[in-house]
Amino acid sequence: MRSPLDSPFSPGSDTVPQVWAGRTSQLGDWRDVLRPRRVAGIHERGRTVLGEAGSGKSSLVRRIAREARETGDWVTPQLRIPSGTDPLKRVASALLDLSSQAGLAAARERRIADLLSRVETVAASGVSLSVRAQDGPEPYTALTDLLVEIGRAAIRHRDVMVVVHVDEVQNITDEHARSQLLTALGDALTYEETVSVPGGWQVERGLPMAVYLTGLAEFADMAGARTGATFARRFRTTTLDAIDDDALMAALQPFVTEGWPLASGRGGTERVYMEPAAQRAVVELACGEPFLFQLAGERAWYAGTDNLITAGHVRAGWRDAAPEAEAHVRRILDRLPERERHFIETMAGLTPQERSLTTIARAMGYRRTTDAGPTAQRLDLTRGIIRRGRHYRFHHRAIEAYLTSQWPW
Repeated sequence: MRSPLDSPFSPGSDTVPQVWAGRTSQLGDWRDVLRPRRVAGIHERGRTVLGEAGSGKSSLVRRIAREARETGDWVTPQLRIPSGTDPLKRVASALLDLSSQAGLAAARERRIADLLSRVETVAASGVSLSVRAQDGPEPYTALTDLLVEIGRAAIRHRDVMVVVHVDEVQNITDEHARSQLLTALGDALTYEETVSVPGGWQVERGLPMAVYLTGLAEFADMAGARTGATFARRFRTTTLDAIDDDALMAALQPFVTEGWPLASGRGGTERVYMEPAAQRAVVELACGEPFLFQLAGERAWYAGTDNLITAGHVRAGWRDAAPEAEAHVRRILDRLPERERHFIETMAGLTPQERSLTTIARAMGYRRTTDAGPTAQRLDLTRGIIRRGRHYRFHHRAIEAYLTSQWPW
Protein backbone atom coordinates (compact mmCIF):
# COMPACT_ATOMS: atom_id res chain seq x y z
CA MET A 1 0.00 0.00 0.00
CA ARG A 2 2.57 2.60 1.04
CA SER A 3 5.61 3.18 -1.15
CA PRO A 4 8.44 5.75 -1.51
CA LEU A 5 6.33 7.51 -4.14
CA ASP A 6 3.68 8.58 -1.64
CA SER A 7 5.74 9.24 1.51
CA PRO A 8 4.65 12.52 3.18
CA PHE A 9 8.06 12.92 4.83
CA SER A 10 10.79 14.95 3.11
CA PRO A 11 14.13 15.23 4.97
CA GLY A 12 16.63 17.82 3.84
CA SER A 13 14.86 18.92 0.67
CA ASP A 14 14.13 22.57 1.61
CA THR A 15 10.52 21.93 0.63
CA VAL A 16 7.54 22.50 2.90
CA PRO A 17 7.00 19.09 4.57
CA GLN A 18 3.52 17.62 4.43
CA VAL A 19 3.99 16.48 8.03
CA TRP A 20 4.62 19.86 9.62
CA ALA A 21 5.83 20.17 13.22
CA GLY A 22 6.14 23.21 15.48
CA ARG A 23 7.42 26.70 14.63
CA THR A 24 4.07 28.15 15.69
CA SER A 25 5.63 31.33 17.10
CA GLN A 26 7.40 32.15 13.81
CA LEU A 27 4.28 31.40 11.75
CA GLY A 28 2.22 33.47 14.17
CA ASP A 29 4.69 36.33 13.85
CA TRP A 30 4.05 36.42 10.10
CA ARG A 31 0.27 36.06 10.31
CA ASP A 32 -0.43 38.22 13.36
CA VAL A 33 2.38 40.79 13.49
CA LEU A 34 4.55 41.26 10.43
CA ARG A 35 1.99 41.09 7.63
CA PRO A 36 -0.82 43.05 9.33
CA ARG A 37 1.52 45.83 10.43
CA ARG A 38 3.31 46.22 7.11
CA VAL A 39 0.05 46.14 5.12
CA ALA A 40 -1.24 48.90 7.39
CA GLY A 41 1.88 50.96 6.69
CA ILE A 42 3.34 50.49 10.18
CA HIS A 43 7.09 49.94 10.23
CA GLU A 44 8.27 46.48 11.21
CA ARG A 45 11.79 45.15 10.88
CA GLY A 46 12.87 42.49 8.44
CA ARG A 47 13.40 39.01 9.81
CA THR A 48 16.69 37.11 9.94
CA VAL A 49 16.12 33.41 10.68
CA LEU A 50 19.34 31.59 11.57
CA GLY A 51 20.16 28.12 12.82
CA GLU A 52 22.34 25.09 12.42
CA ALA A 53 21.91 22.79 9.45
CA GLY A 54 18.71 20.76 9.69
CA SER A 55 16.86 23.23 11.92
CA GLY A 56 14.25 23.87 9.22
CA LYS A 57 14.87 27.58 8.63
CA SER A 58 14.49 27.45 4.82
CA SER A 59 11.41 25.23 5.05
CA LEU A 60 9.88 27.63 7.56
CA VAL A 61 10.24 30.67 5.31
CA ARG A 62 9.16 28.66 2.26
CA ARG A 63 5.94 27.86 4.13
CA ILE A 64 5.46 31.54 4.97
CA ALA A 65 6.10 32.41 1.32
CA ARG A 66 3.60 29.79 0.17
CA GLU A 67 0.93 31.18 2.48
CA ALA A 68 1.68 34.69 1.24
CA ARG A 69 1.44 33.62 -2.38
CA GLU A 70 -1.88 31.86 -1.74
CA THR A 71 -3.35 35.10 -0.36
CA GLY A 72 -2.26 37.04 -3.45
CA ASP A 73 0.97 38.59 -2.20
CA TRP A 74 3.91 39.19 -4.53
CA VAL A 75 6.66 36.80 -3.50
CA THR A 76 10.15 36.13 -4.79
CA PRO A 77 11.31 32.52 -5.02
CA GLN A 78 13.80 31.26 -2.45
CA LEU A 79 16.88 33.23 -3.54
CA ARG A 80 19.64 30.83 -2.53
CA ILE A 81 23.07 32.48 -2.71
CA PRO A 82 25.84 30.02 -3.68
CA SER A 83 29.30 30.61 -2.25
CA GLY A 84 31.42 32.99 -4.29
CA THR A 85 28.57 34.47 -6.32
CA ASP A 86 27.30 38.04 -6.47
CA PRO A 87 24.07 38.36 -4.45
CA LEU A 88 23.05 41.61 -6.15
CA LYS A 89 22.70 39.83 -9.50
CA ARG A 90 20.40 37.19 -8.02
CA VAL A 91 18.24 39.69 -6.17
CA ALA A 92 18.11 42.10 -9.13
CA SER A 93 16.81 39.35 -11.43
CA ALA A 94 14.10 38.42 -8.92
CA LEU A 95 13.04 42.06 -8.53
CA LEU A 96 12.68 42.41 -12.29
CA ASP A 97 10.26 39.48 -12.21
CA LEU A 98 8.33 41.12 -9.35
CA SER A 99 8.20 44.38 -11.27
CA SER A 100 6.45 42.59 -14.12
CA GLN A 101 3.94 41.14 -11.67
CA ALA A 102 3.39 44.65 -10.29
CA GLY A 103 2.77 45.99 -13.81
CA LEU A 104 5.83 48.24 -13.89
CA ALA A 105 7.11 46.78 -17.15
CA ALA A 106 4.03 48.20 -18.90
CA ALA A 107 4.40 51.63 -17.33
CA ARG A 108 4.83 54.48 -19.79
CA GLU A 109 6.82 56.73 -17.50
CA ARG A 110 10.36 57.35 -18.69
CA ARG A 111 11.51 57.30 -15.06
CA ILE A 112 10.31 53.69 -14.61
CA ALA A 113 11.86 52.59 -17.90
CA ASP A 114 15.21 54.10 -16.89
CA LEU A 115 15.00 52.41 -13.49
CA LEU A 116 14.29 48.99 -15.01
CA SER A 117 17.22 49.50 -17.36
CA ARG A 118 19.50 50.27 -14.41
CA VAL A 119 18.39 47.14 -12.55
CA GLU A 120 18.86 45.03 -15.69
CA THR A 121 22.45 46.27 -15.72
CA VAL A 122 22.86 45.24 -12.06
CA ALA A 123 21.41 41.81 -12.90
CA ALA A 124 24.09 41.45 -15.56
CA SER A 125 27.10 42.94 -13.75
CA GLY A 126 26.25 42.99 -10.05
CA VAL A 127 28.38 44.68 -7.43
CA SER A 128 31.35 44.94 -9.80
CA LEU A 129 29.71 48.11 -11.07
CA SER A 130 30.58 49.84 -7.82
CA VAL A 131 34.21 48.74 -7.97
CA ARG A 132 34.89 50.45 -11.28
CA ALA A 133 35.18 54.20 -11.28
CA GLN A 134 32.15 55.41 -13.20
CA ASP A 135 29.49 58.02 -13.10
CA GLY A 136 26.05 57.37 -11.71
CA PRO A 137 24.66 55.73 -8.58
CA GLU A 138 25.98 52.48 -7.14
CA PRO A 139 24.06 49.25 -7.75
CA TYR A 140 22.33 49.16 -4.36
CA THR A 141 20.49 52.42 -5.07
CA ALA A 142 18.93 50.90 -8.18
CA LEU A 143 17.69 47.93 -6.14
CA THR A 144 16.33 50.23 -3.44
CA ASP A 145 14.54 52.40 -5.98
CA LEU A 146 12.94 49.39 -7.67
CA LEU A 147 11.87 47.93 -4.33
CA VAL A 148 10.23 51.26 -3.52
CA GLU A 149 8.38 51.30 -6.85
CA ILE A 150 7.18 47.73 -6.34
CA GLY A 151 6.04 48.69 -2.83
CA ARG A 152 4.14 51.70 -4.20
CA ALA A 153 2.38 49.42 -6.68
CA ALA A 154 1.43 47.09 -3.81
CA ILE A 155 -0.11 50.04 -1.95
CA ARG A 156 -2.26 50.82 -4.97
CA HIS A 157 -3.45 47.21 -5.16
CA ARG A 158 -4.47 47.29 -1.45
CA ASP A 159 -3.89 44.38 0.95
CA VAL A 160 -0.95 43.09 -1.09
CA MET A 161 2.45 42.40 0.45
CA VAL A 162 5.84 42.16 -1.22
CA VAL A 163 7.90 39.30 0.24
CA VAL A 164 11.62 38.85 -0.46
CA HIS A 165 13.46 35.72 0.75
CA VAL A 166 17.26 35.54 0.52
CA ASP A 167 18.68 32.17 1.62
CA GLU A 168 22.19 30.92 2.54
CA VAL A 169 23.17 34.46 3.48
CA GLN A 170 26.31 33.22 5.26
CA ASN A 171 27.74 32.60 1.77
CA ILE A 172 27.87 36.36 1.11
CA THR A 173 31.47 36.70 2.25
CA ASP A 174 32.35 39.74 0.16
CA GLU A 175 31.97 42.66 2.55
CA HIS A 176 31.08 45.18 -0.17
CA ALA A 177 28.39 42.98 -1.72
CA ARG A 178 26.92 42.16 1.70
CA SER A 179 26.85 45.82 2.72
CA GLN A 180 25.17 46.91 -0.53
CA LEU A 181 22.54 44.17 -0.34
CA LEU A 182 21.66 44.81 3.32
CA THR A 183 21.58 48.54 2.72
CA ALA A 184 19.25 48.20 -0.28
CA LEU A 185 16.85 45.92 1.57
CA GLY A 186 17.03 47.94 4.78
CA ASP A 187 16.47 51.28 3.02
CA ALA A 188 13.36 49.89 1.34
CA LEU A 189 12.04 48.63 4.67
CA THR A 190 12.46 52.04 6.32
CA TYR A 191 11.23 54.08 3.35
CA GLU A 192 8.20 56.30 4.00
CA GLU A 193 5.66 57.05 1.30
CA THR A 194 3.33 60.05 1.47
CA VAL A 195 -0.31 59.02 0.90
CA SER A 196 -3.65 60.78 1.09
CA VAL A 197 -6.23 59.59 3.59
CA PRO A 198 -9.96 60.39 3.95
CA GLY A 199 -10.45 63.97 5.04
CA GLY A 200 -7.77 65.32 2.74
CA TRP A 201 -4.90 64.64 5.10
CA GLN A 202 -1.52 63.42 3.95
CA VAL A 203 0.43 60.97 6.10
CA GLU A 204 3.65 59.02 5.91
CA ARG A 205 3.44 55.23 5.79
CA GLY A 206 5.84 52.35 5.30
CA LEU A 207 5.76 50.07 2.30
CA PRO A 208 3.85 46.75 2.50
CA MET A 209 7.07 44.78 2.31
CA ALA A 210 8.68 41.93 4.25
CA VAL A 211 12.26 40.70 3.91
CA TYR A 212 13.40 37.33 5.23
CA LEU A 213 17.09 36.39 5.41
CA THR A 214 17.93 32.78 6.27
CA GLY A 215 21.25 31.09 6.88
CA LEU A 216 23.73 29.65 9.34
CA ALA A 217 24.38 31.22 12.71
CA GLU A 218 27.70 32.83 11.78
CA PHE A 219 25.88 35.36 9.59
CA ALA A 220 25.00 37.28 12.75
CA ASP A 221 28.70 38.01 13.27
CA MET A 222 29.29 38.79 9.60
CA ALA A 223 26.40 41.26 9.38
CA GLY A 224 27.19 42.92 12.68
CA ALA A 225 30.92 43.27 12.12
CA ARG A 226 30.66 46.61 10.26
CA THR A 227 26.99 47.53 10.07
CA GLY A 228 26.41 46.83 13.77
CA ALA A 229 23.51 48.81 15.17
CA THR A 230 22.17 49.66 11.70
CA PHE A 231 21.58 46.00 10.89
CA ALA A 232 20.01 45.38 14.31
CA ARG A 233 17.62 48.30 13.83
CA ARG A 234 16.44 47.03 10.47
CA PHE A 235 16.36 43.24 11.01
CA ARG A 236 15.24 41.16 13.95
CA THR A 237 17.28 37.98 14.34
CA THR A 238 15.84 34.67 15.52
CA THR A 239 17.97 31.57 16.08
CA LEU A 240 15.75 28.51 15.71
CA ASP A 241 15.52 26.20 18.70
CA ALA A 242 14.89 22.48 18.75
CA ILE A 243 11.21 21.56 18.43
CA ASP A 244 9.73 20.24 21.66
CA ASP A 245 8.50 16.66 21.79
CA ASP A 246 4.87 17.66 22.32
CA ALA A 247 4.86 19.48 18.97
CA LEU A 248 6.43 16.49 17.22
CA MET A 249 3.87 14.16 18.80
CA ALA A 250 1.07 16.48 17.65
CA ALA A 251 2.42 16.44 14.09
CA LEU A 252 2.15 12.63 14.04
CA GLN A 253 -1.19 12.42 15.84
CA PRO A 254 -3.25 12.37 12.60
CA PHE A 255 -1.53 9.06 11.71
CA VAL A 256 -2.63 7.59 15.06
CA THR A 257 -6.20 8.84 15.24
CA GLU A 258 -7.47 9.08 11.69
CA GLY A 259 -4.74 7.79 9.39
CA TRP A 260 -2.80 9.57 6.68
CA PRO A 261 -4.89 9.70 3.48
CA LEU A 262 -3.53 8.29 0.22
CA ALA A 263 -5.18 8.11 -3.17
CA SER A 264 -5.93 4.50 -4.05
CA GLY A 265 -5.59 3.00 -7.48
CA ARG A 266 -9.36 2.63 -7.69
CA GLY A 267 -10.02 6.36 -7.37
CA GLY A 268 -10.83 6.21 -3.65
CA THR A 269 -8.83 6.99 -0.53
CA GLU A 270 -6.81 4.65 1.64
CA ARG A 271 -5.23 5.50 4.98
CA VAL A 272 -1.90 4.73 6.62
CA TYR A 273 -1.91 4.51 10.41
CA MET A 274 0.84 4.63 13.01
CA GLU A 275 0.72 2.82 16.33
CA PRO A 276 1.41 5.00 19.41
CA ALA A 277 4.66 3.14 20.14
CA ALA A 278 5.92 4.04 16.66
CA GLN A 279 4.89 7.66 17.18
CA ARG A 280 6.93 7.82 20.39
CA ALA A 281 9.89 6.07 18.76
CA VAL A 282 10.08 8.58 15.89
CA VAL A 283 9.95 11.50 18.34
CA GLU A 284 12.65 10.02 20.59
CA LEU A 285 15.02 9.42 17.67
CA ALA A 286 14.49 12.94 16.27
CA CYS A 287 15.87 14.73 19.36
CA GLY A 288 13.85 17.81 18.41
CA GLU A 289 15.58 18.24 15.04
CA PRO A 290 13.27 18.80 12.03
CA PHE A 291 15.67 17.06 9.64
CA LEU A 292 15.97 13.99 11.89
CA PHE A 293 12.20 13.94 12.44
CA GLN A 294 11.59 13.83 8.70
CA LEU A 295 14.39 11.26 8.27
CA ALA A 296 13.02 8.91 10.94
CA GLY A 297 9.50 9.20 9.54
CA GLU A 298 10.63 8.60 5.97
CA ARG A 299 12.63 5.47 6.81
CA ALA A 300 9.81 4.07 8.94
CA TRP A 301 7.48 4.60 5.97
CA TYR A 302 9.88 2.75 3.66
CA ALA A 303 10.27 -0.16 6.11
CA GLY A 304 6.93 -1.74 5.20
CA THR A 305 4.17 -1.71 2.64
CA ASP A 306 1.00 -2.30 4.67
CA ASN A 307 -1.25 0.37 6.17
CA LEU A 308 0.20 0.32 9.72
CA ILE A 309 3.58 1.79 10.72
CA THR A 310 4.81 -0.09 13.77
CA ALA A 311 7.61 0.51 16.26
CA GLY A 312 9.41 -2.35 14.54
CA HIS A 313 9.25 -0.43 11.26
CA VAL A 314 10.74 2.63 12.99
CA ARG A 315 13.61 0.60 14.42
CA ALA A 316 14.27 -1.20 11.14
CA GLY A 317 14.21 2.02 9.15
CA TRP A 318 16.47 3.80 11.61
CA ARG A 319 19.18 1.18 11.18
CA ASP A 320 19.54 2.44 7.62
CA ALA A 321 19.19 6.08 8.67
CA ALA A 322 21.70 6.04 11.55
CA PRO A 323 24.81 6.75 9.39
CA GLU A 324 23.10 9.75 7.85
CA ALA A 325 21.96 10.97 11.28
CA GLU A 326 25.50 10.65 12.61
CA ALA A 327 26.95 12.48 9.61
CA HIS A 328 24.41 15.27 10.13
CA VAL A 329 25.57 15.89 13.71
CA ARG A 330 29.24 15.52 12.85
CA ARG A 331 28.91 18.18 10.13
CA ILE A 332 27.63 20.62 12.76
CA LEU A 333 30.47 19.75 15.14
CA ASP A 334 33.11 19.93 12.42
CA ARG A 335 32.04 23.47 11.49
CA LEU A 336 32.60 24.76 15.02
CA PRO A 337 35.79 26.65 15.84
CA GLU A 338 38.18 24.57 17.93
CA ARG A 339 37.48 26.49 21.13
CA GLU A 340 33.69 26.09 20.84
CA ARG A 341 33.93 22.39 20.07
CA HIS A 342 36.33 21.90 22.99
CA PHE A 343 33.80 23.61 25.26
CA ILE A 344 30.84 21.40 24.36
CA GLU A 345 32.92 18.21 24.34
CA THR A 346 34.19 19.11 27.81
CA MET A 347 30.66 19.92 28.94
CA ALA A 348 29.43 16.57 27.59
CA GLY A 349 32.05 14.77 29.68
CA LEU A 350 30.58 16.15 32.91
CA THR A 351 27.42 15.07 34.66
CA PRO A 352 24.47 17.49 34.45
CA GLN A 353 25.06 18.51 38.08
CA GLU A 354 28.70 19.37 37.34
CA ARG A 355 28.02 21.59 34.33
CA SER A 356 28.67 24.99 35.85
CA LEU A 357 30.86 27.51 34.04
CA THR A 358 33.49 27.25 36.77
CA THR A 359 33.74 23.46 36.46
CA ILE A 360 33.71 23.54 32.67
CA ALA A 361 36.43 26.20 32.54
CA ARG A 362 38.60 24.27 34.98
CA ALA A 363 38.15 21.05 32.99
CA MET A 364 39.17 22.93 29.82
CA GLY A 365 42.42 23.96 31.51
CA TYR A 366 41.63 27.64 32.06
CA ARG A 367 42.95 29.39 35.16
CA ARG A 368 40.08 31.88 35.21
CA THR A 369 36.40 31.12 34.75
CA THR A 370 35.95 34.29 32.69
CA ASP A 371 38.25 32.85 29.99
CA ALA A 372 35.44 30.46 29.00
CA GLY A 373 32.67 33.05 29.25
CA PRO A 374 32.73 34.45 25.67
CA THR A 375 32.73 30.94 24.20
CA ALA A 376 29.75 29.96 26.32
CA GLN A 377 27.94 33.12 25.31
CA ARG A 378 28.42 32.39 21.58
CA LEU A 379 27.27 28.80 21.95
CA ASP A 380 24.13 30.07 23.67
CA LEU A 381 23.12 33.32 21.98
CA THR A 382 24.57 32.87 18.49
CA ARG A 383 24.42 29.12 17.88
CA GLY A 384 21.67 27.99 20.26
CA ILE A 385 23.57 24.79 21.09
CA ILE A 386 23.65 25.26 24.89
CA ARG A 387 21.71 27.22 27.49
CA ARG A 388 23.57 28.98 30.26
CA GLY A 389 22.45 29.16 33.86
CA ARG A 390 23.58 28.00 37.26
CA HIS A 391 24.00 24.64 35.60
CA TYR A 392 24.60 24.67 31.86
CA ARG A 393 22.52 22.37 29.69
CA PHE A 394 22.44 21.30 26.05
CA HIS A 395 19.77 22.90 23.91
CA HIS A 396 20.76 20.99 20.75
CA ARG A 397 19.60 17.60 21.92
CA ALA A 398 21.02 15.62 18.99
CA ILE A 399 24.53 16.90 19.79
CA GLU A 400 24.02 15.99 23.44
CA ALA A 401 22.76 12.52 22.54
CA TYR A 402 25.69 11.96 20.16
CA LEU A 403 28.31 13.04 22.70
CA THR A 404 26.81 11.41 25.80
CA SER A 405 25.15 8.18 24.60
CA GLN A 406 25.18 5.52 21.88
CA TRP A 407 22.74 7.52 19.75
CA PRO A 408 22.09 7.20 16.83
CA TRP A 409 23.06 3.51 16.95
